[in-house]
Amino acid sequence: MYNISTQHTVDIAGKQPNIGRILLETGKIRAEDADRILRLQKEQGLRFGDAALKLGLVDEADILRALSRQFDYACLPANSSAVDQEVIAAFRPHDPQVEALRALRSQLALRWYGEHKFMVITSPSAGQGTSRVAANLAVVFSQLGQRTLLIDADLRRPRQHKLFRVVSSPGLSDILAGRASGNVLSIPELTNFFILPAGTEPPNPQELLGRPALNELLGSIAEKFDVVIIDTPPALDFADAQTISARVGGALIVARRHHARFAQMEAVKEQLSIAGAEVVGAVLTDF
Repeated sequence: MYNISTQHTVDIAGKQPNIGRILLETGKIRAEDADRILRLQKEQGLRFGDAALKLGLVDEADILRALSRQFDYACLPANSSAVDQEVIAAFRPHDPQVEALRALRSQLALRWYGEHKFMVITSPSAGQGTSRVAANLAVVFSQLGQRTLLIDADLRRPRQHKLFRVVSSPGLSDILAGRASGNVLSIPELTNFFILPAGTEPPNPQELLGRPALNELLGSIAEKFDVVIIDTPPALDFADAQTISARVGGALIVARRHHARFAQMEAVKEQLSIAGAEVVGAVLTDF
């Protein structure tokens, strides 16, 4: 029904190479630098990275990237253009927002993903941060070693292809319309992360999502991924989130502080419940 693009390959580092070797291989230090670092390390009882920092040969970002590679934890340089800066989980693993995302990941892993693979993410209205939460949550799950797929099912105002800087089509809409098999794209810099973009903008998104082809696609995806996160349009504006939630069984509601009303949250919860979906939880964003 779909295939994983082979145009991008993921480079997985070997088993925990040491920091010095990684810094050498990436050109951050030279062989003669390594000798200086080793001498200082021995003299002052420092770790290799700390000695390199003290000599001014590398900066903290270099050490962070080396550690990320050592432990197979995908982390991009701060100036990387591989993905948009909104995907902060890919750039700043120690940021408080990313810590909050990891806490959310832990709760979802215990409460939902232990028995399920799919989860819809929606909001009461536009501008709540749904796409941003979906993107970052997918990244932190992939960093856990879970084979993670992010599906952009917002066929009206898709954003995920912009956040991850991939082509939008062929994508979900093209698969559901039978126009293409579609490609699930990998991001070379993000191990275990994959994305299915929204595809060509259709005139009939609600009808497309209601086709049996969606069930076939989800069945095929379930065999290949551990975690699947589905970004959808606002639930009170369109019925798309209800339609998909009815197929996958669970949804997470995103609301922006000082913008969403409690009554709106209750209305979304009621709509999803009517569709037969469980509301797994709610996320309050502040940006």
